Amino acid sequence: AQALVASGGGSVQDGGSLTLSCAASGYTTSGHCIGWFRDTPGKQREGVAAIQTVTQRAYYAASVKGRFTISQDPAKNTIYLQMSSLKPEDTAVYICAAAPRCHMLEVQDLVLDVGGYHAWGPGTQVTVSS
Repeated sequence: AQALVASGGGSVQDGGSLTLSCAASGYTTSGHCIGWFRDTPGKQREGVAAIQTVTQRAYYAASVKGRFTISQDPAKNTIYLQMSSLKPEDTAVYICAAAPRCHMLEVQDLVLDVGGYHAWGPGTQVTVSS
C-alpha cells in the first residue's frame, strides 16, 4: 500500500525551528486532507496540523497554533510543516497521513482526528532539548 513519507526531523534547542516534509509521491492528494500527527511514548497519537489540499484551509491543534505552519507545494506533491518556537514537549515522532473524505471530516470537526486517515508512513524524530 502506498504511504506518505515524512522527513526533516532532527535535534534542536528549546526555541529552535525545523521544517518537516511529507512526500506523497505516487499518491493522489487532490481533495484530501493531509495531516501531521505525532507520537509520544505513553500518549495517544495527537493530531498537530492538517490542510485541505484544494481550498488550502489549515487546521491546528491548540498546542501548536501560532508556532507551526502547514503548507503545500502541489508541483512537488509535498506538504510541509514549519515549526518554530519549539519546546521540549514538542519532542515526538512526527508522521503524515491522508484522509480522502476531507470534507466530511471538516463538517464533523474531525480533521485532526486519526480515525479518518490512512496511508500512514514511517515518521521522523524531532527532539527538542532544554
